[in-house]
Amino acid sequence: MADEESFNDHVGVDVVDAGDGRATVVLQAGDHHLNTRGSVHGGAVATLADVAMGAAVRSAGAENVATIEMKVTYLEPGQAGELRALAQVRKRGRRISIVEAEIEQDGATVAHAIATFTV
Repeated sequence: MADEESFNDHVGVDVVDAGDGRATVVLQAGDHHLNTRGSVHGGAVATLADVAMGAAVRSAGAENVATIEMKVTYLEPGQAGELRALAQVRKRGRRISIVEAEIEQDGATVAHAIATFTV
Protein backbone atom coordinates (compact mmCIF):
# COMPACT_ATOMS: atom_id res chain seq x y z
CA MET A 1 0.00 0.00 0.00
CA ALA A 2 2.93 2.38 0.52
CA ASP A 3 3.29 2.85 -3.23
CA GLU A 4 -0.34 3.90 -3.68
CA GLU A 5 -1.21 7.54 -4.12
CA SER A 6 -3.05 9.14 -1.19
CA PHE A 7 -6.31 11.02 -1.67
CA ASN A 8 -4.53 14.35 -1.06
CA ASP A 9 -1.92 13.45 -3.70
CA HIS A 10 -4.59 12.39 -6.15
CA VAL A 11 -6.58 15.61 -5.74
CA GLY A 12 -3.48 17.80 -5.60
CA VAL A 13 -3.77 19.37 -2.15
CA ASP A 14 -0.63 19.94 -0.10
CA VAL A 15 -0.41 20.79 3.60
CA VAL A 16 2.35 23.41 3.62
CA ASP A 17 2.15 24.44 7.29
CA ALA A 18 0.38 23.20 10.41
CA GLY A 19 0.77 23.90 14.11
CA ASP A 20 -1.01 25.19 17.20
CA GLY A 21 -4.49 24.58 15.81
CA ARG A 22 -3.80 26.26 12.47
CA ALA A 23 -3.03 24.94 9.00
CA THR A 24 -2.29 26.23 5.53
CA VAL A 25 -3.09 23.99 2.58
CA VAL A 26 -2.67 24.78 -1.12
CA LEU A 27 -4.22 23.45 -4.30
CA GLN A 28 -2.60 24.12 -7.65
CA ALA A 29 -5.85 24.10 -9.62
CA GLY A 30 -5.45 22.91 -13.18
CA ASP A 31 -7.84 22.27 -16.02
CA HIS A 32 -8.93 18.99 -14.40
CA HIS A 33 -10.23 20.95 -11.36
CA LEU A 34 -12.51 23.17 -13.48
CA ASN A 35 -16.24 22.84 -14.02
CA THR A 36 -18.00 23.31 -17.34
CA ARG A 37 -18.13 27.08 -16.76
CA GLY A 38 -14.35 27.30 -16.50
CA SER A 39 -14.06 27.96 -12.75
CA VAL A 40 -12.74 25.67 -10.03
CA HIS A 41 -15.36 23.05 -9.18
CA GLY A 42 -17.05 23.60 -5.81
CA GLY A 43 -16.14 20.08 -4.78
CA ALA A 44 -12.44 20.87 -5.21
CA VAL A 45 -12.84 24.00 -3.06
CA ALA A 46 -14.74 22.00 -0.41
CA THR A 47 -12.05 19.31 -0.43
CA LEU A 48 -9.35 21.95 0.05
CA ALA A 49 -11.26 23.40 3.01
CA ASP A 50 -11.89 19.98 4.57
CA VAL A 51 -8.24 18.94 4.33
CA ALA A 52 -7.10 22.26 5.83
CA MET A 53 -9.55 22.09 8.71
CA GLY A 54 -8.64 18.46 9.45
CA ALA A 55 -4.95 19.39 9.47
CA ALA A 56 -5.67 22.25 11.88
CA VAL A 57 -7.47 19.92 14.29
CA ARG A 58 -4.63 17.38 14.12
CA SER A 59 -2.09 20.15 14.73
CA ALA A 60 -3.93 20.96 17.98
CA GLY A 61 -3.03 17.51 19.29
CA ALA A 62 -5.77 15.22 17.98
CA GLU A 63 -4.63 12.05 16.22
CA ASN A 64 -7.71 10.55 14.63
CA VAL A 65 -10.18 13.13 13.36
CA ALA A 66 -13.28 12.89 11.21
CA THR A 67 -15.56 15.53 9.76
CA ILE A 68 -19.03 15.41 11.31
CA GLU A 69 -20.50 18.26 9.28
CA MET A 70 -19.25 21.06 7.09
CA LYS A 71 -20.71 24.17 5.47
CA VAL A 72 -19.02 26.00 2.62
CA THR A 73 -20.10 29.45 1.50
CA TYR A 74 -18.83 30.25 -1.99
CA LEU A 75 -18.05 33.94 -2.44
CA GLU A 76 -16.12 34.17 -5.72
CA PRO A 77 -15.37 31.68 -8.48
CA GLY A 78 -11.91 30.18 -8.22
CA GLN A 79 -9.72 30.13 -11.32
CA ALA A 80 -6.92 27.85 -12.45
CA GLY A 81 -3.84 28.57 -10.34
CA GLU A 82 -3.03 28.46 -6.66
CA LEU A 83 -5.82 28.42 -4.09
CA ARG A 84 -4.80 28.65 -0.44
CA ALA A 85 -6.85 27.52 2.55
CA LEU A 86 -6.10 29.01 5.97
CA ALA A 87 -7.76 27.04 8.76
CA GLN A 88 -8.00 27.63 12.50
CA VAL A 89 -9.56 25.69 15.35
CA ARG A 90 -12.09 27.98 17.03
CA LYS A 91 -13.17 25.67 19.89
CA ARG A 92 -11.59 22.42 20.95
CA GLY A 93 -13.41 20.11 23.31
CA ARG A 94 -12.66 16.62 24.50
CA ARG A 95 -14.63 15.02 21.65
CA ILE A 96 -15.73 17.82 19.31
CA SER A 97 -13.83 20.68 17.66
CA ILE A 98 -15.18 23.62 15.67
CA VAL A 99 -12.94 24.82 12.85
CA GLU A 100 -13.10 27.63 10.27
CA ALA A 101 -11.26 28.13 6.99
CA GLU A 102 -10.89 30.88 4.43
CA ILE A 103 -10.02 29.88 0.88
CA GLU A 104 -8.12 32.63 -0.92
CA GLN A 105 -6.81 33.27 -4.41
CA ASP A 106 -4.87 36.33 -5.55
CA GLY A 107 -5.89 38.32 -2.48
CA ALA A 108 -9.62 37.55 -2.82
CA THR A 109 -11.64 35.30 -0.54
CA VAL A 110 -13.12 32.57 -2.72
CA ALA A 111 -14.96 30.71 0.05
CA HIS A 112 -15.52 30.46 3.79
CA ALA A 113 -16.04 27.15 5.54
CA ILE A 114 -16.96 26.04 9.03
CA ALA A 115 -16.99 22.47 10.24
CA THR A 116 -17.44 20.23 13.24
CA PHE A 117 -14.87 17.47 13.73
CA THR A 118 -14.83 14.58 16.12
CA VAL A 119 -11.51 14.00 17.84
